[in-house]
Amino acid sequence: MPSLDLSISDTDLERLVRRLREAILPEQSPGQDWSRGIPFAVLERLRRRWADGFDWRAHEDALRRESHGFFASEIGGLHFVQRGGEQGALPVLVIHGWPYTYAQMLPLADAVGSAHAVVAPSLPGFGHSPPAIEPYSARRIAIALHTLMTHHLEHPRYLVYGEDMGGPVADWIAALYPDVVAGIIASHPSFSAQARPGTSLTREERAFLQGTRDAGESGYAHLQATRPDTVAAALLDSPVGLLAWIAEKVAAWSDGGHATGFGGLSDDAVLGLVSLYWQTRSIGTSFRSYSEPVDFDEHPRITVPAAVVINTHEHGYPRSLAEKTYTDLREFRRLDRGGHFTAWENPVEIARAIRRHAERVR
Repeated sequence: MPSLDLSISDTDLERLVRRLREAILPEQSPGQDWSRGIPFAVLERLRRRWADGFDWRAHEDALRRESHGFFASEIGGLHFVQRGGEQGALPVLVIHGWPYTYAQMLPLADAVGSAHAVVAPSLPGFGHSPPAIEPYSARRIAIALHTLMTHHLEHPRYLVYGEDMGGPVADWIAALYPDVVAGIIASHPSFSAQARPGTSLTREERAFLQGTRDAGESGYAHLQATRPDTVAAALLDSPVGLLAWIAEKVAAWSDGGHATGFGGLSDDAVLGLVSLYWQTRSIGTSFRSYSEPVDFDEHPRITVPAAVVINTHEHGYPRSLAEKTYTDLREFRRLDRGGHFTAWENPVEIARAIRRHAERVR
């Protein structure tokens, strides 16, 4: 396994602090809401904290204490963190999405505790994983992660959980390997029924799916999908630009949305996330998950036992839509807390869902 350098040099850290202190911030658009992006007052608060209060070394030390691994898959190298669990208990593969990393899945590993082994990979081009050597594909990543679990880590059976674009990867894993995947837990359940030939949608299902296509919230995705290199050039060169780009999405998508700032997440939690993107220079390569995939909704129906626990941002997701994809639906409920970053925001409840499902399918 190649060595993994989790540290940022003193010189680079000093350069980051200098860039933050010398940053030129834009003029505030009229009004103090989030309708035109991150408000100046919020950005300035975060900038000051990142430059003069945030303890990157402490954050770095916490990450270094994890058990890191590196797996040479057919799509390229994959970084992962693993935690041990009780002998005989089903391990669980937990997959992050954008704009976060494996590190935001560690609170879930904390909540699971020693009950189950937890494996948290970095998706290709995210964090410590280099970009994929083939076009980005949920199916290809699913095959690679299954190989990691079964051949590299030698788990004969396991559970899988994914969020955001990690959700389709988890769905592909469960669909492709029903003899090995003991069950799937989904807080970001599949939208694949809308793309499956011959599947008719109810009025309620069509209304929900249409409601997820918010034009006011999709500008970032259009740019990342169509002009990823242009956006990356700006964000890789500007720590404040990167901070604004990521923090705005955390605010928009966390529980309660902009009205609560970052939901239950602290400023330092957000800065830890942004710092890892800055340190690994991975924001541009993470955009490949928007500009290349065509198969997020193309996975087959999933026959393994499924527990669907809907995050608060998708509360309107109909049970009937889940039943069109998860043919063995053992649990369906809506969470009271936990938005897009479900396991980061509400790790205790997701850990409970994992433990319940593990008992159910043991």
